[in-house]
Amino acid sequence: MKTSLALVAGLSLLGSVATAPVAYAQQNPAEHLRQIAIETTSVTEHSVEINGETVDYTATAGTLPVWNDEGHPTATLFYTYYQREDVDNRAERPIVYSFNGGPGSASVWMHLAYTGPKVLNLSDEGYPVQPYGVQDNPHSILDVADIVFINPVNTGYSRILPNKNGEMPSKQQQQDMFFGVNADVQYLAEWMTTFTSRYNRWQSPKFLIGESYGTTRVSGLANALQNRQWMYINGVILVSPTDIGIDRDGPVKDANQLPYFAAAAWYHDALPEDLQSKDLLDVLAEVEDYTFDTYLPALAQGTRLSEQQQDQVATAVARYSGLSKEAVLSNNLAPSTSYFWKELLRDRDRTIGRLDSRYLGIDGRRAGDRPDYNAELSSWLHSFTPAINYYLREELNFITDVKYNMFGPVHPWDRSNNNTGEQLRQAMAANPYLNVLIQAGYFDGATNYFDAKYTMWQLDRSGLMKDRIGFKGYRSGHMMYLRRADLEKSNDDLREFIQQSLPAAGVPAEYK
Repeated sequence: MKTSLALVAGLSLLGSVATAPVAYAQQNPAEHLRQIAIETTSVTEHSVEINGETVDYTATAGTLPVWNDEGHPTATLFYTYYQREDVDNRAERPIVYSFNGGPGSASVWMHLAYTGPKVLNLSDEGYPVQPYGVQDNPHSILDVADIVFINPVNTGYSRILPNKNGEMPSKQQQQDMFFGVNADVQYLAEWMTTFTSRYNRWQSPKFLIGESYGTTRVSGLANALQNRQWMYINGVILVSPTDIGIDRDGPVKDANQLPYFAAAAWYHDALPEDLQSKDLLDVLAEVEDYTFDTYLPALAQGTRLSEQQQDQVATAVARYSGLSKEAVLSNNLAPSTSYFWKELLRDRDRTIGRLDSRYLGIDGRRAGDRPDYNAELSSWLHSFTPAINYYLREELNFITDVKYNMFGPVHPWDRSNNNTGEQLRQAMAANPYLNVLIQAGYFDGATNYFDAKYTMWQLDRSGLMKDRIGFKGYRSGHMMYLRRADLEKSNDDLREFIQQSLPAAGVPAEYK
């Protein structure tokens, strides 16, 4: 195992301060500022067995600055870069740029649970186990692609820097620079150009993967990288996607929840016996047809529906959701997700999770129309947090007293002018090589899988590029890869997507 000289120098400095008299520290408080280095790296060597093959790799944990138009550093971003060693031609080796969401979330989730060479200690169904830590990921895509996990400003160890006068930008200035749909895309595109140049990856096939709000981010980045940085992308992966600026409010939003309700109710054995006895996918196919053919048109009619029609819809929605007919009628035929999480298992004194409805919670009282807390997020935070802090410090040798922000201060977030879905379509149209894969968990109640399908159908309404957009569903939640079977399946789907998105040598990027 080896460590870079830059970090060694920093550690030596810290060591000299630690042995100085207390009076020295009191007279020189600047020596004890808790701050991250603007640019530093720690490089370590490792190996992992993936699909029966030993893969030797280097892990680079470091920081690189974001610069403004005047060339002054405005922030530094923390990243972790995994690079396979036994590669003859790096120009032919794909690289995946990975982002999580929030906005305000660190890259920890996909880093330590999905595509990276290490994953959290979990049960086969994806529940955390103690002692908290990490283990080898035998399904990582590192066998076919290098990966860099990127933490946007104020997440992980990434931080805003003082201006050239030594002053921190105002809250409004910070928002204008970093905290909004379009500002986020703009500075990250610039940073990715720096990273790509530093690590000589301009010739490599490039892929973007984002989870949750990260799908908004990578959708905008695909176009910004191509149009402003002249960096062309081979593939974009949207994991548990948000709306990416594609309108689905009103009746569409309400109707699209029903297939998710059916999935969660099926998992908890809350459907009528004739449905419960079917496979999940057979149930969902029936509910999806009902949603588009009957439920959505009914909700669009509103009070135009007769009492008999309302009764018929309520009966069907109750049958497919596991709720009572009375509960559906009292919610004007469209129960909210928060009500569903509270109501589905109310008679069992349990609530169900938002991001992963397989998780159960216990509230202080049976009454109410929403759970007291998100059962799944509470479980994840207390297991991911010690694991990432241990892993970066003790295995990747990146040592700092700066706090690792699982969720950082980025709000208020400017969501105006979100046109990222259209930007992704434009990027696809301008680049015949660019393909899109959507991945979603059936038990995700935050960004439900049917919304993801709807996004796929609306992304290119011309239909001329629909053969370049694919969907994969999984029997788990928002982070579908936490379940062991889906960790394997989802990585295999990524591996196949990456390999199929690499054009044959010499094939021109043209339409015929």
